[in-house]
Order: sequence, then structure tokens, then C-alpha cells
Amino acid sequence: MTLPETTVPSRQIVRPAATLRQQVIEGLRSCITDLTFKPGDRLVERELCEMLGVSRTLVREALSQLVAEGLVHNIPHKGPIVATIGQAEARGLYEVRAELEGLAGRRFTQRATPAQRAELAAALEQLGQLGPNAPILDFLKTKSGFYDVLLAGADNPVLTEMLRMIHTRVMMLRATTLSQPDRLKQSYEEIAAIVDAVERNDQEGAALACRHHVQQAERLAIQALAEIP
Repeated sequence: MTLPETTVPSRQIVRPAATLRQQVIEGLRSCITDLTFKPGDRLVERELCEMLGVSRTLVREALSQLVAEGLVHNIPHKGPIVATIGQAEARGLYEVRAELEGLAGRRFTQRATPAQRAELAAALEQLGQLGPNAPILDFLKTKSGFYDVLLAGADNPVLTEMLRMIHTRVMMLRATTLSQPDRLKQSYEEIAAIVDAVERNDQEGAALACRHHVQQAERLAIQALAEIP
């Protein structure tokens, strides 16, 4: 692919806040999760080096890590491309995500501090302020903030690591599901149900609301994938 000159924000790596290698990995990962690079796009090392301002060695190491994460595929005679997700893989990802988010909802209700509960309500309010016609990427970024609060309050680092990996994998499908008519409004209502259960200290209700939200997204994602020629 040829990188657009005017639409892609600067991705130049800032040194040395974290290891340079990790910064390159995170920079490329964010390009995939925010759909700067879309499923099936070819990733040209030279162009990535210019975009990030780093060496080809670092780009290759980062691409190897993203291959391990399932975000990038290496195609013989073609090179690395952004991974695409089929129906079977999507079902598996959403099935695991539903159970893990159910656990996150239950543990947040059980463990979150009053301050974290207030942050969760504030994150929901921010989603509501976007409205049903908000740009999808704005909704996704704000929703990520909601999950940051939910996972922090769940207080389980292993759960957080596993869910963030899955969220990264399904990010490209989220943009598709949220583009369905009325989905932004429905998504907000489903998240509001999670917060309502938390505020009632209903651990099982929070878990059920979290799973329901994921299952609705799965239904739309599978439907969209089935329509792809």
C-alpha cells in the first residue's frame, strides 16, 4: 500500500520514554487498531521506516511481534499484511471475550473503589455525550476509556492482559459492527446496563450485562463477515 500523505497523523517515535523496540510495536499496533491500516493492507517495510523514523531492523522486529499476536500475517512472495478475520476465528474471539468481560464486570462490582465506580459512571456519560451520530473512531476511543476503568477496578492483571489482546484483535471488526444502523445507540444502552448493575452492587447482573454486550457485537460481526464475497 502507499501511505496517504495528508490523512495519516505523525507516527514519529519519541525517544527514549520506553524501549525503542516497544514504542515501534505500539506504534504499528495502534495503526492497525485505529484502522489507519485496514485488514488486507500490505505493510511495506521502507514506508513504515519512513513513517516511524526508525531502522528497518526495528520495523522487522515489531512486525514479528504483531505476527505472534495475530494482527499481521506473512504471505509468501508478498510479505506482511494486516490480518483478516474469518467467521470461525471471530466466533472464537467473541466467545472468549464474552466470558472474560463477564468476569471483569463481576470483579469490578466486587472490588472497585468508590472513586473507580464514579469514574465508570463518568466514562458512560462521556459516551452518551457523543450521541448516536458520533464518528465511529471517536466512539471507539471513548469506549476504550470505559474499558480502562472497568479493568482497573476488576484488579486482575492477567485478566487485563488477556482482554486487551482480544480487544486489539477484534478492533477491526468493531468498526464494522458499529456502522450498522442504530448500533451506536444500542451499544451505549448495553454499556449503561453494565453501569446500572454495578451501581446496584449486582455482581451477576454486571457479568450478564457484559456478556450480552459482547454477544450482540458478535451477532453483527458474524453477519457482516457472512456478507463479504
